[in-house]
Amino acid sequence: MTASRPRFTLVVPVYDEADNVAPLLDELAEVLAPAAPFEVILVDDLSKDDSVARILAWKTAHAAAWLRLVCMKKNGGQSCAVLAGALHATGPFVMTIDGDRQNDPRDLVRMLALLEKGEVDGVTGVRAKRQDTFVRRVSSRIGNGVRNWLTGDRIADSGCGIKGYKTELFLAVPRFNGMHRFMATLVRFCGGKVVEIEVNHRPRVAGKAKYGIGNRAWRGLKDCFAIRWLKQRVIVPRAEERRA
Repeated sequence: MTASRPRFTLVVPVYDEADNVAPLLDELAEVLAPAAPFEVILVDDLSKDDSVARILAWKTAHAAAWLRLVCMKKNGGQSCAVLAGALHATGPFVMTIDGDRQNDPRDLVRMLALLEKGEVDGVTGVRAKRQDTFVRRVSSRIGNGVRNWLTGDRIADSGCGIKGYKTELFLAVPRFNGMHRFMATLVRFCGGKVVEIEVNHRPRVAGKAKYGIGNRAWRGLKDCFAIRWLKQRVIVPRAEERRA
């Protein structure tokens, strides 16, 4: 990989995913090779297992100059980890996937093609056939419905972890805990155009989900009211300097 600017930066939040990091990196190296140059930033959210050691071991074993590791000094949750990765990005687009291997990296190539055409500012995934429990699927559908009703937006799958945005817009949106679930809406607030595409979703084969239905429902509801408030007050200055 050359020292030229990467075409995109892939940010992957990691928390206690020791059994997933090596298979994930193997797959990323294979699938993303045709899209080089690129960079992948794994953000470890203060894992209690040996995720960090395994990431560094993989990087050394494969001499992967494209792989970077950012370690949080304090566990901040998924939004904070994703933002930390974006702040270290050098590519023109920030793309994200979850660290549990349920997202299919092949969908990143499709998203990149749309972004590089220059006709959209963001692409977000919609899991067409979710490989989750019935309760999880139903709760997600209800949550998306409530979210869209309260925010006035229309996003089919706000919880989908695979997405991509122009870096400057990603870093321009309001920052708060939970922002990763509202990126499409926030980018639209800033005047950006976001499209949705169907993506593959795979069963989790290792590790455990880090949050459940109960511990995200109340927080998600509060976030929806915050977004509704923000929508009524957000300002997007559009101006240009005129010279004599």
